[in-house]
Amino acid sequence: MQASRDDHHLVVVGAGFAGLQLVRDLAGAGLRITLIDQRNHHLFQPLLYQVATTILATSEIAWPVRRLFRERADVTTLLAEVSGVDADGKRVLLDDGSAVPYDTLVLATGARHSYFGRDEWEAFAPGLKTLEDATTIRRRLLLAFEQAEREADPTMRQALLTFAVIGAGPTGVELAGIIAELAKQILWREFRNIDTREARVLLIEAGARVLPAFPVSLSDYAQAALEKLGVEVLLGRPVSDIRADGVTIGTEAVGCRTVVWAAGVAASPAAAWLGIAADRAGRASVDANLNAPARPEIFVIGDTAALMTADGKPVPGIAPAAKQQGAHVARIIRARLAGKAAPGPFRYRHQGNLATIGKSAAVVDFGWLQLRGWIAWWIWGIAHIFFLIGARSRVAVAWSWFWTFISGQHSARLITQGRKAPEREP
Repeated sequence: MQASRDDHHLVVVGAGFAGLQLVRDLAGAGLRITLIDQRNHHLFQPLLYQVATTILATSEIAWPVRRLFRERADVTTLLAEVSGVDADGKRVLLDDGSAVPYDTLVLATGARHSYFGRDEWEAFAPGLKTLEDATTIRRRLLLAFEQAEREADPTMRQALLTFAVIGAGPTGVELAGIIAELAKQILWREFRNIDTREARVLLIEAGARVLPAFPVSLSDYAQAALEKLGVEVLLGRPVSDIRADGVTIGTEAVGCRTVVWAAGVAASPAAAWLGIAADRAGRASVDANLNAPARPEIFVIGDTAALMTADGKPVPGIAPAAKQQGAHVARIIRARLAGKAAPGPFRYRHQGNLATIGKSAAVVDFGWLQLRGWIAWWIWGIAHIFFLIGARSRVAVAWSWFWTFISGQHSARLITQGRKAPEREP
C-alpha cells in the first residue's frame, strides 16, 4: 500500500512511549500529524511509584506534550478524549461530538487497571497508572500516619499503620519496599505518639513467588530483601474482598486503611472501537505489522496490542516494547510514503527485566547476565535516568535520588488534593 506525501494526515491517539516514539521517528517525513491525548503530558510510568512514595515530584517524571513538539510545525497536539473510531469513514470520534479525519491512524492508548470483575474495589485500592493515581496514593499514605498520630484506639491505630500492596510484580515489589523504608527508616523520628517502625507492610500475591517473570534465584533474592526491610510477603494468598476497613486474604480479614492495587491491567477499549477480536486483557489482535485486521491504514501499538514474540510468548507491556513498536510502525509509514517495500514483520527484542527493592537493592535479568544487590541498583538507576526526557529531568531525578541516599529523607512529602467524595480517607 503506497501513500501520497501530499497532505497525508496521520492521527496518533496516545502520547505514551509508543505514540511518542512514532511521532519522533517521523520527523521530516512530510506528513501532517495530529497527536491526541486526554492528558497534556507524557508520563514516565516506570518511576511513577516513586511519586506515590514521596521520593520524586510529579514534574520530574512528566513533560507537557506541547513543549516536546514545539519545534515540530508538522505536529498538532489536541487535548481531547476519544470516544470511538469510525473506521469506514476514517474518522476519530471525540467525546464532545466532534471528529478528526485521518488517512492513517495509530492507536497507542495504553492500559488501565483491571480488578478482575470487582470494579467496586477501585474506591478502596487505587492502582498506579497516572499522576493522579500517584498523588492520591501518596496522600493516603501520609494521611494514615497523621491520623494514627492522634488515634487513641489501639485497634484503629494498627489498622491505620497497616499498608497492603496487592500484586508482587515489579510495581508491587517496588512500592512495598519503599513504603517499608518510609515507615521503618525515615518517619519514626518525626512522630511523638506512634512508632512508625511498628507499621505492617503486606505484599499479597496469589501466585507462588514475587517477580514471576524473573528467574527463580532473583525472585528468591527479592523476597529475602523485602523481608529484610520488614515487608510481610504473603504468597499463594489471593485477595477475596477489599472494603473501607480492610482486606480479606482468603478467609482472613485484616484491618487495613491503605491498600494499593498492583495486580492487573486491562487494555484501553481500542479493540471495541474497531470491532475486532481481543485477548482476555482486552488487547486488540493485530497482524505481524501491527495492523488491525483488513485495515492497513490502522495500526495498534503498545499496551493496546496483542502480539506474540518469536518464542510464542506475549510481547510484554513495558516501555521498551512500546518504543520498539512505535519505531517499527514509523518505518512502515515512511516506506509507504516513499513507495518502497515495507520492512519485515515486527520482532520484539527483549532488553531485560529490572526491578528495585528499596533504595540500595535491585535485580536485573538480561538473560545472559543476572545481577542482584548494589550493582544491580546502579544499573537500574542509570537505565532509568538514560530514558528520561531532557537533561533537566535527568539532573533533577539524579539529585533527588542522591539526596534521599545521603540524607535518608524523601523530598516530596507533601499532602495535596482536597477531600472529595467518593475518595475514602485512610
